[in-house]
Amino acid sequence: MPVRIWRKPLDAEKAKPPCGEIHILKDLCKGCGYCIEFCPRDVLEKSEEINKRGVHPPRVADESRCVVCSFCTAVCPDFAIFVIEKPCEGGR
Repeated sequence: MPVRIWRKPLDAEKAKPPCGEIHILKDLCKGCGYCIEFCPRDVLEKSEEINKRGVHPPRVADESRCVVCSFCTAVCPDFAIFVIEKPCEGGR
């Protein structure tokens, strides 16, 4: 269980979380679901699509929630997902 901050940081208005661009190499995915299960921000979900291996790869549910922690990249045993930081658009 993640540790929750008990108060709002003093510089919360100035600190903006980074924005991420998620790249999924669907045909490398074996459908283990680690990236979906361990994403701390619930950015990914299982897709209805079937890849070359006959499994359902992940899909991006809400890319705006990604903060480029790259945990999905770290837990993927097939190197089928990676995240790059991109310029934030709008008010985020």
